[in-house]
Amino acid sequence: MKQVYPGHAYGEGPRARCYWPDTATPPDLPVARGNIRADIAIIGAGFTGLSAALKLAEAGEDVVVLDARTPGWGASGRNGGFCCLGGSAAPDPVLKKLYGEPARREFRQTEVAAVEHTRAVLDRHNIDVDAHSSGETLMAHTPAAFRGFEAYARKVEHNYGVTPEILPQEELAANGMCGPFFGAISTPIGVALNPMKYALGLANAASHAGCRIFANSPVIGIEKQNEFSVKTAEAQITCKRLIIATNGYSSDDLPDWMRARYLPTQSNVIVTRELTDEEISAQGWSSHQMCYDDRVLLHYFRLMPNKRMLFGMRGGFFSSPASDDRMHRTIRTHFERMFPSWAHVETPYSWNGLLSISSDLTPFAGPIPELPGAYTAISYHGNGVAMASYAGSLLADLARDRKPEALYPQIMQKPPRRFILGRYRRATLWPLYIWAAITGG
Repeated sequence: MKQVYPGHAYGEGPRARCYWPDTATPPDLPVARGNIRADIAIIGAGFTGLSAALKLAEAGEDVVVLDARTPGWGASGRNGGFCCLGGSAAPDPVLKKLYGEPARREFRQTEVAAVEHTRAVLDRHNIDVDAHSSGETLMAHTPAAFRGFEAYARKVEHNYGVTPEILPQEELAANGMCGPFFGAISTPIGVALNPMKYALGLANAASHAGCRIFANSPVIGIEKQNEFSVKTAEAQITCKRLIIATNGYSSDDLPDWMRARYLPTQSNVIVTRELTDEEISAQGWSSHQMCYDDRVLLHYFRLMPNKRMLFGMRGGFFSSPASDDRMHRTIRTHFERMFPSWAHVETPYSWNGLLSISSDLTPFAGPIPELPGAYTAISYHGNGVAMASYAGSLLADLARDRKPEALYPQIMQKPPRRFILGRYRRATLWPLYIWAAITGG
């Protein structure tokens, strides 16, 4: 397997102190062994793969899911739990220039559809995910950022058909949002959730629908003749159609088409111990809104219903035990600057995971051009809870030779271009990190 980061990034180390596995126990799933036949095989048991598996199994297809670890082990079970708008990192002017205004509007509508799709799945299958937050809130970390909120609100109205609520700095304390902020704007779309409970809920629903899920069964080879032959160390799976749903944990040679078409990058999260009412009052942050700021390498945070604070940030160029320790110190420093009254509060949970970005800054969901009968969805740019779930549903339709039931935007149909530096493409992140360091954002 040819992967972008050192082996440490794909092992247990970055996940060892993840909070979410302490909240939900994965099912005892078998290892794939022997000769297995299926209509459709799916590689990857995250939001994309499990969403596809659930829809396919409910449609009566014979589906097999293979995961190198267990459902939700990768980014799906270690993210911040923001089920919100997003999926592309390209701003409106870029999308309009590259694809035209109708396609740009269509993609923005798809973001809303992705959130609605995810909430519908949760409701239909009664998946308890400790949901909270009325949409998401953007915090201004500079006066200039706040001055731009009126224009931002008009853009949200235009793109998503909802009216955000703007809070000036003097009203933040009354809304339980004390901190180094100059205002806030809340968009009433989205919900915060426990991503591990969501992933395991999808796995459970797919299993009940007839899907076979195999854990600890990493794929080591894919061959295509009349049918696909997917090989693990102990099994050979023969199938008519194949879905690859590995996102930031993909390999450049499974299949070769994937080479340099995605760029894994790290996101880091800490979670505090349970805060006391006195500590919450001292800091003045009692809001349960899921929040983020407007920095280049953004912070994202939310006070969960059990009074633990989750705090995450983008960044991290290297992967090793030493770099994990450095990143923990960095994120603690940012946390303490933002919430100084909690500087004494322990953060027993600290971890990181790999999201994926594309050279086009847009997600892809569709057929693999060089491998007829195979499909993939990839690169949600750090907003995969809703968009990955939605993309998996699209792939389920495509794998059955059906026009997707839901909105299938033109922007998501364009296969990603390769990064120019190939296996060394991580270096493309250096200018962004340097700029963030210089500007403080």
